[in-house]
Amino acid sequence: MQIRIVAVGKLKEKYWQAGVEEYQKRLRVYTKLELIEVEEERCPETLSPAQELQVKDREGDKIIKAILPGSFVIALNLTGKEYSSEQFADFIADLSLKGRSQFTFIIGGSLGLSEGVLAKADLHLVFSRFTFPRQLIRVVLLEQIYRAFRIIRHEPYHK
Repeated sequence: MQIRIVAVGKLKEKYWQAGVEEYQKRLRVYTKLELIEVEEERCPETLSPAQELQVKDREGDKIIKAILPGSFVIALNLTGKEYSSEQFADFIADLSLKGRSQFTFIIGGSLGLSEGVLAKADLHLVFSRFTFPRQLIRVVLLEQIYRAFRIIRHEPYHK
């Protein structure tokens, strides 16, 4: 199985980097994991709706270029489907049994994802209706992927 995470922006804080590195290390046993960081568009604090759309579209173009052909695309989106950890593990296991071996998870920029990216997604996923920092979501996503593999293999970790 190959998992690619495409995220807008770089992790600058060492504590976020440490969390990501820990789960990358843990996931090596289960999957080939690739993290792709696309450049975040610079923009002022206040933008018109048209300017916001332009920023999302420019970031979206970069994201779309990073999606592997044939990959099952999962966009993290506040209006997405919510799963429990067990349901998420079952979902991944079911797709794997159906022959899906490439997954691309997408984490957007501060303004969210473009309509073009959302249209390319096979699934819109949300972890919570709360809003979280994008950097934290990277760590949470990696942890949930790791947890899913542990659940699928009936290994101790999940409680």
